[in-house]
Amino acid sequence: MSNIHISNHPCVKAKLSQLRSAKAGPRETKALIHEISTLLGAEALAAALTVRTTGQDMTPLGANYTVENVAEKIVLVPILRSGLGMIEAFTDLLPNPPAVHHLGLFRERATLSPVEYYNNLPTRSSSTGPPADLAIILDPVIATGGTAAAAIQTLKDWGVRRILLCSVLGAKAGVDHAAGEWPEGVEVYIGGIDPETNSQGMIMPGLGDIGDRLFLTIGK
Repeated sequence: MSNIHISNHPCVKAKLSQLRSAKAGPRETKALIHEISTLLGAEALAAALTVRTTGQDMTPLGANYTVENVAEKIVLVPILRSGLGMIEAFTDLLPNPPAVHHLGLFRERATLSPVEYYNNLPTRSSSTGPPADLAIILDPVIATGGTAAAAIQTLKDWGVRRILLCSVLGAKAGVDHAAGEWPEGVEVYIGGIDPETNSQGMIMPGLGDIGDRLFLTIGK
């Protein structure tokens, strides 16, 4: 699909290979998620953002210059839990601190359908303008795509103009599912795509459960 962008950056490919290893502990996993997110974020934001002139300022040498800043109002929407590992990379890249609104979604074990258990999107009146020009969903793994699609629909209903879905790794069918939820309003930026999921909805060969790896809850 034309709104799916798979990174060809050599460093993303190398770091993704390191992240796949069962030998990568929580410290290394956290660092690799951050580094891959930074590379993906730079690529995604370069394509999604525009610049506007905001005034004049002066350099230390006394020369005047034109001040430029990002034109869009941006919100970050990490999917709990694992999306928390991507926040710092995006806040470091953006020139202005963005609002961060968390969505809690999990997959029901039997059906693998998404269930929302937490949503702190601010309530908005129908008379006000859109809550954001751009919402950036942060979710390291897109397996079946159900969670990402549910998040997209929630943000669309909330009234955002556009969505970036940024992920480290996805399964092909799941990424297609998410990208097709709102094709005219969503762009997907992802580090890599694997061919399939297993019967438990885990990507194969995949990365395992990134939330468990980040927060040391393996075997819960």
